[in-house]
Amino acid sequence: MIIDCHGHYTTAPAAHNTWRKDQVAAFERDMNAPAYPDISDGELIESIQLNQLRLLRERGVDMTIFSPRASAMEHHVGDEQVSAAWTRACNDLIARVVGLFPDTFIGVCQLPQSPGVGIKGSLEELERCVNELGFVGLNLNPDPTGGVWTGPPLTDQYWYPMYEKMVELNVPAMIHVSGSCNVNFHATGAYYINADTTAFMQLIQGDLFSDFPELRLIIPHGGGAVPYHWGRYRGLADMLEKPPLSQHVMQNVYFDTCVYHQPGIDLLFDVIELDNILFGSEMIGAVRGIDSETGNYFDDTRRYVDAAALTPSDREQVYSGNARRVYPRLDAALSAKGR
Repeated sequence: MIIDCHGHYTTAPAAHNTWRKDQVAAFERDMNAPAYPDISDGELIESIQLNQLRLLRERGVDMTIFSPRASAMEHHVGDEQVSAAWTRACNDLIARVVGLFPDTFIGVCQLPQSPGVGIKGSLEELERCVNELGFVGLNLNPDPTGGVWTGPPLTDQYWYPMYEKMVELNVPAMIHVSGSCNVNFHATGAYYINADTTAFMQLIQGDLFSDFPELRLIIPHGGGAVPYHWGRYRGLADMLEKPPLSQHVMQNVYFDTCVYHQPGIDLLFDVIELDNILFGSEMIGAVRGIDSETGNYFDDTRRYVDAAALTPSDREQVYSGNARRVYPRLDAALSAKGR
């Protein structure tokens, strides 16, 4: 079985995205937001069958851990109420997709993380999504400001209620920023990779996993710049008088395979322990085109994993075993279906 741990609903129906624009416009004019549109099951089915489902079948992938479009979370837009309404609409849409395609998609939620507000609303939405919608994880934005970085690091006490709830619910978080409002940071080419790398360094500087030994965090996009600079981070951990990374961070942190060329995937497997790598593609996401050098889609990451120097058992571990271990609610759902 092949499980893609990193999928976003980037092909949501136009009415959903139009409502978002109208919602933001109403906020800016100090008006009430319009009612959310009536989107039919047929519209959802078409948006999935022509896009994600088609590619999953073409690439031989069985299931996607599916969440709202990351770049559209836009926690920095509007206020707490705007973010809460948008978040609920996005998560409910994911739940509908999962209900229509239960053998192919399983849900992960976004949170209403407005900058400068408490975390209570995010805890409530996480509980709703896990307990009522059957979601198996969450996307956690380490910088809800959209590229200004005025909030506390991931190791700060501010985040502890979220980590406590994650441990209680037995769900992992993918550390994933949203769109960038800073012109210095291209969203997917700079901001995403910067954030991945920044999150890892924050974890080195702190002692988060001493307080939460059962916490599980996925850093996407192959871990940002971390594998390429592994020696730097090992050295920094030593300079900061922290334990080796294998003890200090990597018992709780995982990277995905959203790396879009063969040398990058090969480096990832050379540097990072197999137990810490989950298959992911982020298909129809940041890089959607065809590589002129290979003739294949950049985000067809299965091709790279298949070509890597892995044994069949290693490949099975990356394709499904690690995801089932890191997402125990996913494993329970699959086991209940005899998969």
